[in-house]
Amino acid sequence: MAAKTLFITGASSGIGAETARAAVAAGWNVGLFARSEDKIADLAKELGDKALALPGDATKLEDQEAALDKLAKTFGSVDAAFANAGTGLSAAGTEAGDPEEWRKMVEINILGVLWTTKSAMPHLKASKGHLVLTGSAAGRVHIKGSVYGASKWFVHGYGGNLAEEMREFGGRCTVVAPGMVDTPFFDEAKPDKLKPQDIADSVVFALNADKRANVQEIFVMPNN
Repeated sequence: MAAKTLFITGASSGIGAETARAAVAAGWNVGLFARSEDKIADLAKELGDKALALPGDATKLEDQEAALDKLAKTFGSVDAAFANAGTGLSAAGTEAGDPEEWRKMVEINILGVLWTTKSAMPHLKASKGHLVLTGSAAGRVHIKGSVYGASKWFVHGYGGNLAEEMREFGGRCTVVAPGMVDTPFFDEAKPDKLKPQDIADSVVFALNADKRANVQEIFVMPNN
């Protein structure tokens, strides 16, 4: 049976890069999409002929469309897409918040997810494929003034809506919601929190679930 192919945004580091490693180890081909050309080129070299570096900007619909088309042409199909690219804010709350920071965050955390979905949907419809979104524990609780948390509420709501839409053609949608993860997302290391590998394992678990099962949400929380 031919290997399936996974498209990953935000693939240059953290959760995206570890998911690429875990997916290749599980037999998948991967498309590595990120702005950091050097990093995804190095990762593609590490992973070998099962990986394709796809430089591009997640906030640009045309970049994601072109990348997915190239990935499908290279490996024959796209069977799953992981809308993982995201960003946080340095200024918390509404009154102290920076509107320009909000705009940039919305472009990647909300519009970037929409662009991945829009670009991937024709491929996933053809393959009866799987869409995975990076949500957050912050997207299921109310945090005082958190604009970032609100962006992740969108991801959870949209993911549920997509699961209903994709069910009509035999597709699936999963939101993976981590608690705090020790990634470059944070300025300071969080050695006692989750590791990117923990989230990567959850993504691969959802992807490899039997076709009769749609694992719609996975919450992964640190134990301390």
